[in-house]
Amino acid sequence: MKIKDRQSKYVKGLLPFLAWFPAVNRGTMRDDMMAGLTGAIVVLPQGVAFATIAGMPPEYGLYAGMVPAIIAALFGSSRHLVSGPTTAASIVLLSSLSIYAPPGSAEFVTLALTLTFMVGVLELALGLARMGALVNFISHSVIVGFTAGAAILIAAKQLKHFFGIDMSGGGHLHDILWNFAQQITVINPYVVTVALITLLSGIAVKRWLPKVPYMIAAMLLGSLASVLITAGFGEAAAHIATVGALPQSLPPLSAPDLSLHTIKNLAPATLAVTLFALTEAVSIGRSLAKRSGQRINGNQEFIGQGLSNIFGSFFSGYVATGSFNRSGLNYQSGAKTPLAAVFAGFLLMAIVLLVAPLAAYLPKAAMAGILFLVAWGLIDFKEIRHIIKSSKRETAVMAVTFFGALFLELELAIFAGVMLSLILYLERVSHPRIVSLAPDPRLHKHAFSSDPTVTECPQLKFLRIDGSIFFGSINHVQEAFAQLRERNPRQKHLAIIAEGINFVDVSGGETLVEEARKRRDAGGALYLVNIKHGLWHSMERCGCLDAIGPNNVFQSKTAAVTGIYQKLDKSICAVCSKQVFRECARGST
Repeated sequence: MKIKDRQSKYVKGLLPFLAWFPAVNRGTMRDDMMAGLTGAIVVLPQGVAFATIAGMPPEYGLYAGMVPAIIAALFGSSRHLVSGPTTAASIVLLSSLSIYAPPGSAEFVTLALTLTFMVGVLELALGLARMGALVNFISHSVIVGFTAGAAILIAAKQLKHFFGIDMSGGGHLHDILWNFAQQITVINPYVVTVALITLLSGIAVKRWLPKVPYMIAAMLLGSLASVLITAGFGEAAAHIATVGALPQSLPPLSAPDLSLHTIKNLAPATLAVTLFALTEAVSIGRSLAKRSGQRINGNQEFIGQGLSNIFGSFFSGYVATGSFNRSGLNYQSGAKTPLAAVFAGFLLMAIVLLVAPLAAYLPKAAMAGILFLVAWGLIDFKEIRHIIKSSKRETAVMAVTFFGALFLELELAIFAGVMLSLILYLERVSHPRIVSLAPDPRLHKHAFSSDPTVTECPQLKFLRIDGSIFFGSINHVQEAFAQLRERNPRQKHLAIIAEGINFVDVSGGETLVEEARKRRDAGGALYLVNIKHGLWHSMERCGCLDAIGPNNVFQSKTAAVTGIYQKLDKSICAVCSKQVFRECARGST
């Protein structure tokens, strides 16, 4: 039976879609189809825009949203993540390759496909090497801050389409807002009307007609409003920009250039793009998984992203990663399984083949209204308030990531948040909590208490250490030991409650041994109480238990008190009136 379970787990690791496919039914398929259709429509203008940003021909932005999206959905672990071209990935691609070839040229396209293939191979290798645990260092506060910042950027980049003004949609938030402020006097009221109709109709349909796909309804109503306004006031007067006709073709087969010269030139860019792409994809996947109650398998997500880029490079797709716009839209549209992303990829192919010319009637203002809805839905106000109230450290992490996303590059924002999380984590674990304990006569069976008013034994000090004693924390532990010796020189015996110590490395073990030696030289001793099984073996391997003394190790507080009491200076006990331990009362009779 165990062999069959292992085989089943192995097969599902190779083919992860076997795990969720049995849950597919008529209801989920209907929801996924509608979500996929919405995503396929939205990616039409986005794909063209992203390709332009990346220096690629416009149709390559559409190709990047087809095969990569399908492969990533089938072999990844997220139910809602949709892979494809993104603004940040497009910018990184342009900056990495423009030094080798003119943007838009055939050579540039070949380099882009080669870079995509190399990124895919590296992502796949990291996934197979089980390096997905790296994403565990991305704290939840990073995700919340990054998501909120990116949501505001999504909305800001749509201002020019929402208000019908001619301005750059790129740059950081302050650049976009400054450019927008300079164009306020030329806002197009007809465009604003279309955008508002789309936005408000989407809100209304979502609230009062929840069974109707509100985003598609909003698109149709916005497009209808555009047609009516143009017919009533004239095309020249209304001047409502549309997506425009798109090429009617499926992604042609392609091949990367795997010459040693090209691989050598693109190696540094490959590493940078890989780290960014994986961080972005897993960050988006985790942010959506938090809302849906799903758990993300980092290793499987690495594998899915790697395979999507490898396959994509042979189907004219440039670097694909998790898309905030499309993933957020996929979740908001009610997607239930990864089939939504699969449907989106195939429906995009069908749309490009059959109705691409009709994109000429889809106003950019309507797309801006839809993306405003998506951006609003991505900001988790409840969780933001919870983090602010709960922890100053996590608030700082969230704030750094949030403002980094607004005023820096998105990938830098993620890295800044992750780095601050690591710094705060290391600072925390390097200061394990050290608490003084003593038997409390007010508690049942004189249980140990950390109340500072409880009387302590003048010869014996009990400490509980919560945390690991390793090279990063030994300075904090050594300082605590030194303060105890200075403040209470008569407490020559020190008992450490070790149930909260997770592990001890060689440096930590030597710290305990050194303290034991100092206590022994002063006429006392160091004792360890309630040692975990794993901690016992690690200290035994480094010889620390032998140095401290096997007789100084106890498996319960009661045994420790009984054993240590026998070693106390009875001349001091004879004149002591504190009677801390029950043994004290028996010894005085």
